[in-house]
Amino acid sequence: MTATTNDSDMIVRLRDSHAKLKAEIGKVIVGQEQVLDLLLMAIFCRSHALLMGVPGLAKTLMVSTLAQALEMSFKRIQFTPDLMPTDITGSEVIQDDPATRQRMFKFLPGPIFANIVLADEINRTPPKTQAALLEAMQERRVSIGGQEHLMRNPFFVLATQNPIEQEGTYPLPEAQLDRFLFLIKVDYPSDAEEELIMRSGTADKPAAVSPVLNAEDIVALQQVVRRVPVSDDVFAFAKRITRASRPGTPEAPKFITDSLTWGAGPRASMNLILAAKAHAVLHSNNHVSPDDVRAVALPILRHRLILNFAAQSEGLTIEEVVSRLVKGAASNRAAA
Repeated sequence: MTATTNDSDMIVRLRDSHAKLKAEIGKVIVGQEQVLDLLLMAIFCRSHALLMGVPGLAKTLMVSTLAQALEMSFKRIQFTPDLMPTDITGSEVIQDDPATRQRMFKFLPGPIFANIVLADEINRTPPKTQAALLEAMQERRVSIGGQEHLMRNPFFVLATQNPIEQEGTYPLPEAQLDRFLFLIKVDYPSDAEEELIMRSGTADKPAAVSPVLNAEDIVALQQVVRRVPVSDDVFAFAKRITRASRPGTPEAPKFITDSLTWGAGPRASMNLILAAKAHAVLHSNNHVSPDDVRAVALPILRHRLILNFAAQSEGLTIEEVVSRLVKGAASNRAAA
């Protein structure tokens, strides 16, 4: 399987657009290039992403700036303990028809009906409201009053979460977490980056971000990413990683059975391949290699593997587990 001539042209355009997007967003956001790459990969994979980091790291600003550079509609939802599901999805209200003088229901759409939805501090609202996102994220529609309402196309939920302040929060259930392609950790800037942030953030002239792609461009590029060829060897490599992560199964090594209570499901296997396709295209490859799978394994698996109490008490981290899983899958590939 090889890419068509038209696909090759689109891949070149995607790479050019990737460079332009980073340049435009770089006018506002200093550093965080890996975070931005993962966000763009999620968008080109037609998927959602969860950003985790302490306050003040410009997570919200990054998402809003990205929406400007993509020239798509953007809505921000601040999740709070009193937020109701209808505050997200919208609701039906009774209105009088001036012509017939009859009362009828009219649907007023909520903020979720945008191309890019920022779910800010998603763990600050109760499970009932968190669940309002489930159908929209997976099925790309919501049901109100017995009627289905489709999301805009393209549609992305980019959520943020604070990992240090847990008082008054509601941890996301595994079913919700699994719907995010990536869990992206946002770290502190370097010394040089922090000085640039200080200088640009206190200047009197805010930078203007120019649009690079629009909604139609994104939809076309998403289709191209899905057509990137993948060899049987790469499929097998990704499958070994996820199957080895399931404790108590024949494929799981002893350290997995001893350390995890739950492993990655088939959605993780599919996402490893899909994200690897996007990574390959953005890094000048026209086909997927095992290195592309390695590059995306951690942000895909870190929210899908659950450490047991013994592993936590020993100070084992998910990052260490994923690293050993990938190395083990590579060793088995070499042995085969």
